[in-house]
Amino acid sequence: MTKTIENLTNNRKITRRTGLFALVASAIAIASFAAPQASFAADKSIKVGITSGEDEDVWKVVTAEAAKNGLAIKVVVFNDYTQPNEALERGDIDANAFQHKPYLDNQIKTQGYHIVPVGYTGVWPIGLYSKKFAKIAELPEGAVIGVPNDPSNEGRALRVLEDQGVIKLKPGTGILATIADIVENPKKVKIKELDAGIVGRSVEDLDAAVVNTDWALKSGLTPANRIAQEKIADNPYRNFIAVKAGQEKEAWVKTLVSSYQNDKVKAEFDRVYKGTGISAY
Repeated sequence: MTKTIENLTNNRKITRRTGLFALVASAIAIASFAAPQASFAADKSIKVGITSGEDEDVWKVVTAEAAKNGLAIKVVVFNDYTQPNEALERGDIDANAFQHKPYLDNQIKTQGYHIVPVGYTGVWPIGLYSKKFAKIAELPEGAVIGVPNDPSNEGRALRVLEDQGVIKLKPGTGILATIADIVENPKKVKIKELDAGIVGRSVEDLDAAVVNTDWALKSGLTPANRIAQEKIADNPYRNFIAVKAGQEKEAWVKTLVSSYQNDKVKAEFDRVYKGTGISAY
Protein backbone atom coordinates (compact mmCIF):
# COMPACT_ATOMS: atom_id res chain seq x y z
CA MET A 1 0.00 0.00 0.00
CA THR A 2 2.86 2.34 0.89
CA LYS A 3 4.59 1.55 -2.43
CA THR A 4 1.36 2.20 -4.28
CA ILE A 5 1.02 5.58 -2.61
CA GLU A 6 4.70 6.35 -3.39
CA ASN A 7 4.21 5.33 -7.01
CA LEU A 8 1.13 7.55 -7.34
CA THR A 9 3.03 10.45 -5.82
CA ASN A 10 6.01 9.93 -8.15
CA ASN A 11 3.71 9.65 -11.17
CA ARG A 12 2.09 12.96 -10.22
CA LYS A 13 5.53 14.57 -9.93
CA ILE A 14 6.54 13.20 -13.34
CA THR A 15 3.25 14.39 -14.86
CA ARG A 16 3.72 17.88 -13.39
CA ARG A 17 7.35 17.97 -14.54
CA THR A 18 6.39 16.81 -18.05
CA GLY A 19 3.64 19.42 -18.21
CA LEU A 20 6.04 22.13 -17.11
CA PHE A 21 8.56 21.14 -19.80
CA ALA A 22 5.78 21.18 -22.38
CA LEU A 23 4.67 24.67 -21.34
CA VAL A 24 8.24 25.97 -21.52
CA ALA A 25 8.77 24.37 -24.93
CA SER A 26 5.50 25.85 -26.21
CA ALA A 27 6.45 29.29 -24.92
CA ILE A 28 9.83 29.08 -26.69
CA ALA A 29 8.17 27.97 -29.91
CA ILE A 30 5.61 30.80 -29.78
CA ALA A 31 8.35 33.32 -29.01
CA SER A 32 10.32 32.05 -32.00
CA PHE A 33 7.40 32.60 -34.35
CA ALA A 34 6.45 35.94 -32.82
CA ALA A 35 9.95 37.42 -32.73
CA PRO A 36 10.73 39.80 -35.57
CA GLN A 37 12.79 38.20 -38.31
CA ALA A 38 16.24 39.53 -39.14
CA SER A 39 16.24 41.94 -42.06
CA PHE A 40 16.85 40.20 -45.41
CA ALA A 41 19.46 42.87 -46.01
CA ALA A 42 21.46 42.53 -42.82
CA ASP A 43 24.26 41.15 -44.96
CA LYS A 44 22.81 41.83 -48.43
CA SER A 45 25.08 43.58 -50.89
CA ILE A 46 24.30 44.36 -54.52
CA LYS A 47 26.02 46.00 -57.48
CA VAL A 48 24.17 48.65 -59.49
CA GLY A 49 25.41 49.85 -62.87
CA ILE A 50 25.03 53.51 -63.86
CA THR A 51 26.66 55.81 -66.39
CA SER A 52 29.33 58.28 -65.36
CA GLY A 53 28.54 61.91 -64.55
CA GLU A 54 25.96 63.68 -62.42
CA ASP A 55 24.17 60.44 -61.62
CA GLU A 56 27.13 59.40 -59.49
CA ASP A 57 26.21 62.13 -56.99
CA VAL A 58 22.57 61.06 -57.00
CA TRP A 59 23.51 57.46 -56.29
CA LYS A 60 25.65 58.45 -53.31
CA VAL A 61 22.40 59.56 -51.67
CA VAL A 62 20.57 56.43 -52.86
CA THR A 63 23.34 54.30 -51.35
CA ALA A 64 23.04 56.10 -48.02
CA GLU A 65 19.25 55.65 -47.99
CA ALA A 66 19.58 51.95 -48.80
CA ALA A 67 22.12 51.46 -46.00
CA LYS A 68 19.51 52.64 -43.49
CA ASN A 69 17.44 49.62 -44.50
CA GLY A 70 20.35 47.20 -44.44
CA LEU A 71 20.99 47.08 -48.17
CA ALA A 72 24.60 47.74 -49.18
CA ILE A 73 24.96 49.13 -52.70
CA LYS A 74 28.18 49.14 -54.67
CA VAL A 75 27.85 51.48 -57.63
CA VAL A 76 29.58 50.34 -60.83
CA VAL A 77 30.18 53.21 -63.26
CA PHE A 78 30.14 52.67 -67.04
CA ASN A 79 31.20 55.10 -69.75
CA ASP A 80 28.72 54.19 -72.49
CA TYR A 81 25.18 52.90 -72.95
CA THR A 82 26.02 49.41 -74.22
CA GLN A 83 27.85 48.00 -71.20
CA PRO A 84 25.32 48.15 -68.32
CA ASN A 85 22.80 45.78 -69.92
CA GLU A 86 25.49 43.35 -71.01
CA ALA A 87 26.90 43.33 -67.48
CA LEU A 88 23.43 42.79 -65.99
CA GLU A 89 22.66 39.93 -68.37
CA ARG A 90 25.97 38.23 -67.48
CA GLY A 91 25.29 38.63 -63.77
CA ASP A 92 28.27 40.91 -63.19
CA ILE A 93 25.87 43.41 -61.60
CA ASP A 94 22.47 42.97 -59.94
CA ALA A 95 20.67 46.02 -61.35
CA ASN A 96 21.24 49.05 -63.53
CA ALA A 97 19.73 52.50 -63.87
CA PHE A 98 20.41 54.42 -67.05
CA GLN A 99 17.86 53.64 -69.78
CA HIS A 100 14.32 54.18 -71.01
CA LYS A 101 11.86 51.58 -72.33
CA PRO A 102 12.35 52.12 -76.10
CA TYR A 103 16.09 51.59 -75.64
CA LEU A 104 15.61 48.45 -73.53
CA ASP A 105 13.01 47.07 -75.95
CA ASN A 106 15.49 47.41 -78.80
CA GLN A 107 18.28 45.83 -76.73
CA ILE A 108 16.02 42.87 -75.92
CA LYS A 109 15.10 42.53 -79.58
CA THR A 110 18.66 42.67 -80.89
CA GLN A 111 20.61 41.11 -78.02
CA GLY A 112 18.09 38.75 -76.48
CA TYR A 113 18.49 40.17 -72.98
CA HIS A 114 16.20 39.10 -70.13
CA ILE A 115 15.84 42.42 -68.33
CA VAL A 116 12.79 44.14 -66.83
CA PRO A 117 12.11 47.63 -65.37
CA VAL A 118 11.18 47.77 -61.68
CA GLY A 119 10.96 51.47 -60.77
CA TYR A 120 11.09 54.83 -62.55
CA THR A 121 13.82 57.38 -61.84
CA GLY A 122 13.75 60.47 -64.06
CA VAL A 123 13.16 61.81 -67.54
CA TRP A 124 15.55 63.99 -69.49
CA PRO A 125 13.76 65.74 -72.35
CA ILE A 126 16.00 65.50 -75.41
CA GLY A 127 16.80 68.81 -77.09
CA LEU A 128 18.12 70.41 -80.27
CA TYR A 129 21.26 72.42 -79.51
CA SER A 130 23.22 74.91 -81.57
CA LYS A 131 26.09 77.31 -80.98
CA LYS A 132 25.55 79.01 -84.33
CA PHE A 133 21.83 79.70 -84.40
CA ALA A 134 19.38 80.91 -81.76
CA LYS A 135 16.16 79.72 -83.42
CA ILE A 136 14.95 76.83 -85.54
CA ALA A 137 13.91 79.31 -88.23
CA GLU A 138 17.52 80.47 -88.57
CA LEU A 139 18.77 77.05 -89.70
CA PRO A 140 19.93 77.49 -93.32
CA GLU A 141 19.18 75.26 -96.27
CA GLY A 142 21.50 72.27 -96.24
CA ALA A 143 22.20 72.61 -92.51
CA VAL A 144 24.05 69.65 -91.00
CA ILE A 145 22.26 68.27 -87.95
CA GLY A 146 23.71 65.56 -85.74
CA VAL A 147 21.54 62.86 -84.14
CA PRO A 148 22.35 59.86 -81.89
CA ASN A 149 22.88 56.72 -83.96
CA ASP A 150 21.37 54.11 -81.61
CA PRO A 151 17.89 53.06 -82.81
CA SER A 152 15.73 54.34 -79.95
CA ASN A 153 17.45 57.71 -79.57
CA GLU A 154 17.70 58.32 -83.31
CA GLY A 155 13.95 57.90 -83.67
CA ARG A 156 13.47 60.18 -80.70
CA ALA A 157 15.71 62.83 -82.23
CA LEU A 158 13.92 62.67 -85.57
CA ARG A 159 10.60 63.20 -83.77
CA VAL A 160 11.97 66.43 -82.31
CA LEU A 161 12.91 67.62 -85.79
CA GLU A 162 9.50 66.61 -87.12
CA ASP A 163 7.67 68.43 -84.30
CA GLN A 164 9.64 71.56 -85.21
CA GLY A 165 8.76 71.28 -88.91
CA VAL A 166 12.31 70.59 -90.05
CA ILE A 167 11.41 67.21 -91.56
CA LYS A 168 8.38 64.97 -91.96
CA LEU A 169 8.40 61.24 -91.29
CA LYS A 170 6.47 58.53 -93.06
CA PRO A 171 2.93 58.22 -91.59
CA GLY A 172 2.68 55.46 -89.01
CA THR A 173 6.39 55.42 -88.32
CA GLY A 174 7.01 54.29 -84.77
CA ILE A 175 9.50 55.44 -82.16
CA LEU A 176 12.30 53.58 -83.94
CA ALA A 177 12.19 55.83 -87.00
CA THR A 178 15.36 56.18 -89.07
CA ILE A 179 16.53 58.66 -91.69
CA ALA A 180 15.09 56.27 -94.30
CA ASP A 181 11.62 57.21 -92.98
CA ILE A 182 12.04 60.91 -93.86
CA VAL A 183 9.54 61.75 -96.61
CA GLU A 184 9.76 65.55 -96.55
CA ASN A 185 12.85 67.70 -96.02
CA PRO A 186 12.03 71.24 -97.18
CA LYS A 187 15.40 72.73 -96.16
CA LYS A 188 17.32 69.73 -97.44
CA VAL A 189 19.07 69.37 -94.10
CA LYS A 190 21.73 66.70 -93.83
CA ILE A 191 21.32 64.31 -90.92
CA LYS A 192 24.61 63.08 -89.49
CA GLU A 193 24.38 59.96 -87.32
CA LEU A 194 26.86 59.90 -84.43
CA ASP A 195 27.37 57.97 -81.22
CA ALA A 196 25.21 59.38 -78.41
CA GLY A 197 28.31 60.19 -76.38
CA ILE A 198 29.95 62.06 -79.26
CA VAL A 199 27.11 64.03 -80.82
CA GLY A 200 27.03 66.58 -77.98
CA ARG A 201 30.77 67.21 -78.24
CA SER A 202 30.41 67.75 -81.99
CA VAL A 203 27.97 70.68 -81.82
CA GLU A 204 30.63 73.24 -82.74
CA ASP A 205 31.36 71.32 -85.95
CA LEU A 206 27.67 71.07 -86.84
CA ASP A 207 24.90 73.55 -87.43
CA ALA A 208 22.84 71.86 -84.73
CA ALA A 209 22.51 68.54 -82.94
CA VAL A 210 19.85 66.64 -81.07
CA VAL A 211 21.51 65.62 -77.82
CA ASN A 212 20.36 63.59 -74.84
CA THR A 213 20.26 65.89 -71.81
CA ASP A 214 22.79 63.93 -69.75
CA TRP A 215 25.28 64.03 -72.61
CA ALA A 216 24.49 67.70 -73.20
CA LEU A 217 25.55 68.47 -69.62
CA LYS A 218 28.71 66.40 -70.00
CA SER A 219 29.49 68.23 -73.23
CA GLY A 220 29.21 71.65 -71.64
CA LEU A 221 25.99 72.58 -73.41
CA THR A 222 23.53 74.79 -71.54
CA PRO A 223 19.84 75.69 -71.87
CA ALA A 224 21.04 78.82 -73.68
CA ASN A 225 22.28 76.55 -76.49
CA ARG A 226 18.99 74.66 -76.72
CA ILE A 227 16.78 75.90 -79.54
CA ALA A 228 14.09 73.19 -79.27
CA GLN A 229 13.02 70.44 -76.89
CA GLU A 230 10.76 67.41 -77.06
CA LYS A 231 7.37 67.42 -75.37
CA ILE A 232 7.26 66.35 -71.72
CA ALA A 233 3.59 65.32 -71.56
CA ASP A 234 3.10 61.55 -72.02
CA ASN A 235 6.83 61.14 -72.58
CA PRO A 236 7.68 57.45 -73.22
CA TYR A 237 11.34 58.00 -72.40
CA ARG A 238 11.26 57.86 -68.60
CA ASN A 239 14.35 56.15 -67.22
CA PHE A 240 14.14 53.34 -64.68
CA ILE A 241 15.95 50.85 -62.48
CA ALA A 242 16.14 47.43 -64.16
CA VAL A 243 16.95 43.89 -63.00
CA LYS A 244 17.14 40.43 -64.53
CA ALA A 245 13.76 38.88 -65.31
CA GLY A 246 12.74 36.66 -62.40
CA GLN A 247 14.36 38.94 -59.83
CA GLU A 248 11.71 41.66 -59.84
CA LYS A 249 9.82 40.32 -56.80
CA GLU A 250 12.90 39.90 -54.61
CA ALA A 251 12.74 41.86 -51.33
CA TRP A 252 15.97 43.72 -52.06
CA VAL A 253 14.49 45.07 -55.30
CA LYS A 254 11.66 46.76 -53.40
CA THR A 255 14.20 48.27 -51.00
CA LEU A 256 16.38 49.44 -53.89
CA VAL A 257 13.48 51.22 -55.59
CA SER A 258 12.25 52.89 -52.39
CA SER A 259 15.83 53.99 -51.65
CA TYR A 260 15.67 55.97 -54.91
CA GLN A 261 12.08 57.16 -54.86
CA ASN A 262 12.14 59.54 -51.88
CA ASP A 263 12.48 63.23 -51.08
CA LYS A 264 16.18 63.15 -50.18
CA VAL A 265 17.17 61.64 -53.50
CA LYS A 266 14.82 64.00 -55.37
CA ALA A 267 16.51 67.00 -53.74
CA GLU A 268 19.93 65.79 -54.87
CA PHE A 269 18.56 64.96 -58.32
CA ASP A 270 17.21 68.49 -58.69
CA ARG A 271 20.51 69.95 -57.46
CA VAL A 272 22.78 68.13 -59.88
CA TYR A 273 20.54 68.28 -62.96
CA LYS A 274 19.45 71.90 -62.42
CA GLY A 275 16.02 71.34 -63.96
CA THR A 276 17.28 69.61 -67.10
CA GLY A 277 16.05 66.32 -65.67
CA ILE A 278 12.69 65.74 -64.00
CA SER A 279 11.85 63.10 -61.37
CA ALA A 280 9.51 60.60 -63.01
CA TYR A 281 7.95 58.54 -60.18
